Amino acid sequence: MGRRQRARLSRGIQYGVLVAALAVLAVVADWGQIGRAFFNVEVAKAQFPDVITTALVNTIIYTALGFAFGLALGIVLALMKMSSVGPYRWIATGYIELFRGLPALLVFIALGFGVPIAFQLRFDIYSTVMLSLGLVGAAYMAETIRAGIQAVPRGQVEAARSLGMSPARTMITVVMPQAFRIILPPLTNELILLTKDSSLIYLLGLSADQYELAKFGRGALNQYQSLTPILIAGLCYLIITIPLSRVSNLLERKYGSGARTKSGGAGA
Repeated sequence: MGRRQRARLSRGIQYGVLVAALAVLAVVADWGQIGRAFFNVEVAKAQFPDVITTALVNTIIYTALGFAFGLALGIVLALMKMSSVGPYRWIATGYIELFRGLPALLVFIALGFGVPIAFQLRFDIYSTVMLSLGLVGAAYMAETIRAGIQAVPRGQVEAARSLGMSPARTMITVVMPQAFRIILPPLTNELILLTKDSSLIYLLGLSADQYELAKFGRGALNQYQSLTPILIAGLCYLIITIPLSRVSNLLERKYGSGARTKSGGAGA
C-alpha cells in the first residue's frame, strides 16, 4: 500500500470514528434534559437587559482599568530591566519573576482581604480590580515590551542620536512607536487573558450593580437552577474575546515577522 493510500485509509478511519462517536452521543444523550438545562428560553429572557447593561459593561470596565494600569507599569518595568543601573534591573527582574509566578487569585485575595486586615487600608472595588489585574498583567507585558524594544533595529537608534536627539527623546519618538507595532499582537492576547481573569473579582463580595459576567451567571444559576445563565455569560465573554482574537490575528499578519522581513528587505 502506497503512502497516499495509507493516508487516505487513515483519514477514512478517523472520519469513521468521529461519525460513530456522534451517533452514540445522539442515541445516548437526553436531549430534552440538555435543552431544559442550557436553552431555557424563559430563563434566558430574564437575564436581559441586565447581563448586557451591568455584567458585560462592568467586565469591560474592570478589564480596561487593569490593562491600562498594567501597560503603564509594564513600560516602566521594561525600561528598568534594560537600564544600565544595576538596582533598577534587579528590582524589575524580581518583580517580574514574583508576579509571573503568583496566581492572580492570590493577588486578588491579598488586595481584597489581606491589605485591609494588615494595614487598615481599604480600596473600592474599581481600585482593587485595577491593582490586582494590573500588577499581574504588568509582569507579562513588561517582558513583551522589552522584547519589542530590543527588536527595533539598532541603526534606528544610532540615526536618531546622530541627528542630535537625546536618549529619552529617541526612546519616546523613535523606539517606542516601532516597538509597539511589533508587540501589538501579544498585547492584544494579554488583554484577552485579563478579560477572563476579571472573573476572579467574584471573591470580593459585590453588590448587584458591580457584578461582572461570571458573578452574574453564578447568581442567576442559583436563582433559576439552570445552566442557561452560565451559557449566556459565556457567550458574552465570547463577544469580547473573539473580536480581540481576530484583531490580534490581523495585527500579527500586518506587523508580524513577515511584514518586518519585507520592510527590512525593501530598506536594504
